[in-house]
Amino acid sequence: MAFDTSYLYFRAFFGVPSSFRAVDGRPVNAVRGTLDFIARLADQYSPDQLVCAWDDDWRPEWRVDLVPSYKSHRLVEVGGVEQELVDDDLTIQVPLIRAAIEALGIPIVGVADHEADDVLASLATQHEGRTLVVTGDRDLFQLADDDTSIVYVARGVAKHELVTPEVLVTKYGLTPERYVDFAVLRGDPSDGLPGVKGIGEKSAASLVMHYATFEDMVAAAVDSESGMSPSMRSKLLADVDYLARAREVVACVTTLPLPDLAAGQPDDAALDAMAEELALGGAMTRVREVIARRAAGTATS
Repeated sequence: MAFDTSYLYFRAFFGVPSSFRAVDGRPVNAVRGTLDFIARLADQYSPDQLVCAWDDDWRPEWRVDLVPSYKSHRLVEVGGVEQELVDDDLTIQVPLIRAAIEALGIPIVGVADHEADDVLASLATQHEGRTLVVTGDRDLFQLADDDTSIVYVARGVAKHELVTPEVLVTKYGLTPERYVDFAVLRGDPSDGLPGVKGIGEKSAASLVMHYATFEDMVAAAVDSESGMSPSMRSKLLADVDYLARAREVVACVTTLPLPDLAAGQPDDAALDAMAEELALGGAMTRVREVIARRAAGTATS
C-alpha cells in the first residue's frame, strides 16, 4: 500500500479540528489525522508492505515549462521567492509528520524534480504483485490495472472508493490507458490545467471512446471530411498545441529509480517521546498497533 502523503496531510489538516494541540501549544491536527488515516487503511486492507510517497518537488520545472499555468494558482511570493501557499499551522507540522512516519519504520520515497504522483506510478508499475495506491487525485486513475487499484479518498477515508479498471469503464466508459487523454480534454482547475474550452466531462469521455488514440482524434479534427462536427473540430484545433503538452504533464512518470523499500524497525523510544510531547493520544496508539500486527503477520507468513 502506497500513500500520497501530502494529500493525506492536507486532508487531515482541513478535516481534523485545529483544537488538537501539543503540550507546548503547537497544532498537531494534521499529524494526528495522517497517522489515523494510515492506521485505518492499513488495518482494513492488511497490506504486507507500506510506503509513503513524498513530494520532493511539488511543481517540477519541466512540467511548468510545458504548461506555465501548472499549479501557478498555488504560488505565493515570500521575500522575492515564489513558493507553495501553505497555512503556517500546516507548514510546522510537515516535519513532525515525516519524523513520525520514519520512527514507525515506514519507508518514505521522494525523487528529485518529481512529484509524489510520479513516485506512486513508479512504485505501482515496478512492484510485482498487487498494489493499492491511496490518493484523492483523480489523475492517478491512469494507474489502475489488473494489479493496481486506487484507494480514492477524496470524499474521506471512511467513505473511500476502490477504483479498478471495471469502475472506470462503468463510471466514465474509459479504460485506464485512455484516462490521461480524458483528463487533458476535461481539464483540472485544481492543477491549473484549463482543458479544452467548451469540452466538459461528458464530451471528453465521448471523444475518447470514439477515437482509438489521441492522434486519431487530432487527425479527425484536422480533416474536414472526417465526420467530426465543425464545432468540435474548432474547439480541438484551437488548443491542439496545448493538448500535446498537457498530455506530458498529466502522464505520471513510471520509470523512476526506487530505493530499497524494506520496512525499518519502529523506534519505540522516539515514538513514546512524540506521543507524549505532541499529545497524539489514540492516533499514535492505533498506528503503532497496526504496524505491530503487520510485522507479526509478516514474520509468521
